[in-house]
Amino acid sequence: MTETPSVLVIGGGSTGCGIVRDLAMRGLDVTLVEKGNLTHGTTGRMHGLLHSGGRYAVSDQPSATECIEENRVLRRIASHCVEMTGGLFVQRPEDSDDYFEEKLEGCRECGIPAEVLSAEEAREMEPYLAEDIKRAIRVPDGAIDPFRLCVANAADAIDHGARVETHAEVVDVLIEDGEVVGVEVEHGETDLGITEGEPGTREKLYADYVVNATGAWAGQIGDMAGVDVAVRPSKGVMTIMNVRQVDTVVNRCRPKGDADIVVPHETTCILGTTDEEVDDPEDYPEEGWEVDLMIDTLSELVPMLSEARTIRSFWGVRPLYEPPGTGTEDPTDITRDFFLLDHADRDDLPGMSSIVGGKLTTYRMMAEKISDHVCEKVGVEAECRTAEEPLPGSEDFSVLRDWMDEFGIRSPIGRRSAQRLGSRTDDVLGEWDGPNPVVCECEGVTRAEIHDAMNHAGTDLNAVRIRTRASMGNCQGAFCSHRMANELVEDHSELVVRDSLDELYQERWKGERHALWGRQLSQAMLKHMLHATTMNRDGDPAASDSDVDFGAFDAGTGATAGETSGTGGDTDRAATDGGAPTDGSLAEVNDADS
Repeated sequence: MTETPSVLVIGGGSTGCGIVRDLAMRGLDVTLVEKGNLTHGTTGRMHGLLHSGGRYAVSDQPSATECIEENRVLRRIASHCVEMTGGLFVQRPEDSDDYFEEKLEGCRECGIPAEVLSAEEAREMEPYLAEDIKRAIRVPDGAIDPFRLCVANAADAIDHGARVETHAEVVDVLIEDGEVVGVEVEHGETDLGITEGEPGTREKLYADYVVNATGAWAGQIGDMAGVDVAVRPSKGVMTIMNVRQVDTVVNRCRPKGDADIVVPHETTCILGTTDEEVDDPEDYPEEGWEVDLMIDTLSELVPMLSEARTIRSFWGVRPLYEPPGTGTEDPTDITRDFFLLDHADRDDLPGMSSIVGGKLTTYRMMAEKISDHVCEKVGVEAECRTAEEPLPGSEDFSVLRDWMDEFGIRSPIGRRSAQRLGSRTDDVLGEWDGPNPVVCECEGVTRAEIHDAMNHAGTDLNAVRIRTRASMGNCQGAFCSHRMANELVEDHSELVVRDSLDELYQERWKGERHALWGRQLSQAMLKHMLHATTMNRDGDPAASDSDVDFGAFDAGTGATAGETSGTGGDTDRAATDGGAPTDGSLAEVNDADS
C-alpha cells in the first residue's frame, strides 16, 4: 500500500461526488471516474425533492428517519442548493381517513414536524389546489438542485486534491492475485480541455481500494469484477411544466401509487412519477401514456395542470436494492434504505465495496458510511467533516442581496445569479472584466456565469448547462443555445463549437419530443424555424460529416403527434391547449430518434 492510500470511486452522481469529497477532506489520494457528465445517471433524472421523510413515514420508517436527519444537514451545508418550499400531503374526498391518520402518526414517530391543516388553510397556502380537498398535513419538504449539489461536492473534492475525470467509462475492473487493484477506463473522443486523460485512449488506473457507487449500474460493474450486485432498476417519469403552478411540494396523501407529487423547482414545476421495474438502466421504453398519467392524475390535486404547458419529460432509474432472499415482487415495496456491500466479506474479493440503494437526500450519510469503511480498510484514522463544513457557495450566503449597483446588472438577474452562486457571487460577478449581458433570459444567466462554468466544463455545453441552468427554461435553448456556443468562439475552432452546440441541442430535444401538443408544439416549431431555417442548421454543409442526428430538423416520414409525442393521438389535449395543428406539418419536429 502506498504511503498515502489511494481510492478510486466509480460514479459521478450524488453519492459518488459525496464520497470523493469526504475522502479527499480526510487526506486520501482519491480519483473519481464517470462515463458521462456529473449527474449523468439517476441523480440528473430525479424530481428535485429534498425529502422530509414524510413519503416513507408509514411504509419505511428507518428511511424516513434518515431523511429528516439529512434534510436538516443539507439545509445547513448546502443552502445555495436548497429551497425550503415546505410540503403538503393533501387528502381528497376519496382518500382514506385511516391512512391520513397513519401518515400523521408515522411522521411524529420518525421525528418529522407535522401539522394538520384544514382545506381552507391548505388552499390559503396553495390557492390552485382543488376546491374539494378535505385537509392536509404540512411537513418540511424542500426542493434541491441535484446539478449544483454534485458540482459543489466535486469542486470541493478537487480543492482538497482529488482528481475528477468525466467522460471516462469503466470498461474493466482490474484484478491481480484475487484482489481488485483498479479499473481500466476509456476516455471520450472529444478533447473538452478539462480532463487529464488523453481523448480516445484507454487508461489503467490503479488504487489501493475501489468503490462502486454507480447506482442502477452497480450490477454492471459487479459483472466486470465477477461478483453479483443484484440492483433492481425501477424507472419513473417526470414531466416539467412551464411555470410554478404551486410554490409548495404537493403530495397525494394515499398509499403507494403513480402520479402523486408536484415539486416546485427553480422556475418550473416537476410532476412525478411512476415506479416500474426494468431490466436495463440504459434501455427501456419511454411511453406517452406515462406523460398523460402525470398530467391527468395530478390535475385532480391541482386542476390548472390540465391546461398548463408542458415543456419536456424525462425518465430516471432508481437503484433499488434488497438483500437476497427477500423476494419482493412490487418495486414500490422495496426499501429506500441503502446498503454497503463489502465484496471481501461477501464474495471473497478484497479491494472493492459497492454502495447501493438510498436516495439523493441521504447521499451525504451514504458517503460518510462508506468513507468510514474505506478508511478502516486502508488503515487511515480521520473523522468525517462533511456534516459541518459548508459546500462551496454556501458559506455566509444570502439570496436577498441587491447586486444591481455592485455589478451593473438588473436586480432580478442578480438575485438569480446569487441563488446559484451563493457565496461565490463576488468572485464570479465581481471579478468579471467586461460587459456582462444576459445570455439565457429564461433562467437569468449572464456571460460571467457562462465563462465561470466553462473554466470547469471546457467545451462541453451540457456540462455548462448543469452548472448554470442555461437552456433549461421555457424556451429550452431556442434563444440561448447559440449564444452559449458563441462564448466558445474566441478560443476554439468552428468545428468544435458546432459539435458542442449540436450536442446541447440534441440533449434538449430528447425531452421536448414527448411534449409536442398545444402551445408547446408552437414553441417547438418556432425553435425549428429559428435554428433549422434562419440559421440554416438543417442543411449546413459544415456539419455534413457530423455524427449528430439532425432528424429533429429534417422532414421525415410523417409521424403524427400522437405517435411520437406520446399523446396517443389524443387531439382533445391539443384542442384544449391552444388548438395545435394535427396534420403532416408536425413531421418536421416529430421525426427525431433521439
